[in-house]
Amino acid sequence: MVLGEGPIYRSSDSTLHWFDCLSTPPELYILCVDADTGEPLGEVRVVPLADSVTVGCFRRDKPGSYIAAYYQGVCFLDERTGSIEVVREIIPASERDERRFNDGGVDAKGRFWLAEIDKRAMGYGANRLPPSYGRPKGRLWRYDPDGSLHLMIDGGIVCGNGLAWSPDNKTMYLNDSVAMQVYAFDFDLATGGLSNQRILVDRRDSFGEPDGMVVDTQGNLWIAVYASHRVMVFSPTGEHLQNVEFSAKNVACTTWGGRAHDMIYVASGMDRGEHPDPGDDGGHMFLYKPLTAKGQPKYEFGG
Repeated sequence: MVLGEGPIYRSSDSTLHWFDCLSTPPELYILCVDADTGEPLGEVRVVPLADSVTVGCFRRDKPGSYIAAYYQGVCFLDERTGSIEVVREIIPASERDERRFNDGGVDAKGRFWLAEIDKRAMGYGANRLPPSYGRPKGRLWRYDPDGSLHLMIDGGIVCGNGLAWSPDNKTMYLNDSVAMQVYAFDFDLATGGLSNQRILVDRRDSFGEPDGMVVDTQGNLWIAVYASHRVMVFSPTGEHLQNVEFSAKNVACTTWGGRAHDMIYVASGMDRGEHPDPGDDGGHMFLYKPLTAKGQPKYEFGG
């Protein structure tokens, strides 16, 4: 892949699904894997898409269909044909040079959350946005199964990534890759409300951009840290617990997989810098098996 994003695992047929949002055309990948070893079974199926999709989640009782974030909003996506049905255009076509959608996730009540990128702010690079720029324009949205759309954070995000929830559903996490910070919020599962935003992990004095993320059953955060060769593990209080190193510089996104959800698939992107390492393995999908940690299936959209 140019940039692998949004991996999700489906237990019913032990398949791994993910996107290449920067290929031409953008693509959906589907791969059968062994439920016990995680290894691939046969060749990957690649489906071309009409627009860039960065994240998709399965729909409850709608086999073969995802809810997804495409460039400008919310869509339904057919895994057989790759056809996109626009459900809600949020970013108008006139703003495609300013904003786009990036990561997202579904909470335990079946609501779809999706975060934006402020493309102009992102152009300055990680942790390089000048104070003169002002407040970044990236936003966070929630699309509910009843079709209602809710603006949850009105600006302040450069590159929204890694949406995830604690096992008790009392905390929601959001990464801003370009700001190099991981945020935590108090989360009200019943209403879908957010409060008490705080910085959980601050990488501004180090290196690497917090990207896609999953949480294990103990509440620890497994964060793909772009431009660092690493998935980094942090406790629910933000303590750095572990590094898992990969042969790709740009690890981008993670998901739990396998029959027991005790392995992690890690999507990566090519090193597109001025002087890429010829031995870099970016653009591949990786499999990592933790010694003890495991996760749980991702929730499905309720509509």
